[in-house]
Amino acid sequence: MPKHVLMSDYEIITDGGRRRRWSSAEKLRIVEETLEDGASISVVARRNGVAANLLYRWRRLMLDGGAVAVSGDDDVTSNRAVRQMEERIRELERQLGRKTLEVEILKEALDKSRLKKPIWLARAAHQPKGGSR
Repeated sequence: MPKHVLMSDYEIITDGGRRRRWSSAEKLRIVEETLEDGASISVVARRNGVAANLLYRWRRLMLDGGAVAVSGDDDVTSNRAVRQMEERIRELERQLGRKTLEVEILKEALDKSRLKKPIWLARAAHQPKGGSR
């Protein structure tokens, strides 16, 4: 297959402007063509009947998220964003662990204070009403 194809000054559009659905295998094949040495995205797009801006998008999605990225129309989360979210989850889990420990300590303190409460009530009942000892 020739690397360069001469194009005339005029291009004939024959498909009537309908949208075409590309399978993930087709997208992957076309994007892989752009990764070859010396490949021009515009030429690859023209050769395959794809808008160049769409091919740029497929290529960016694939490089960010791999082959799975081009298989659907869903938004793709980059690897960097995933790592940031995982780090945030770890930090929140650490905070949850600290708060759980605080709750346990406070529960123990409350239980101990409840055990001592009857002693405080007994002492208060035996103190003179005058307020001085």
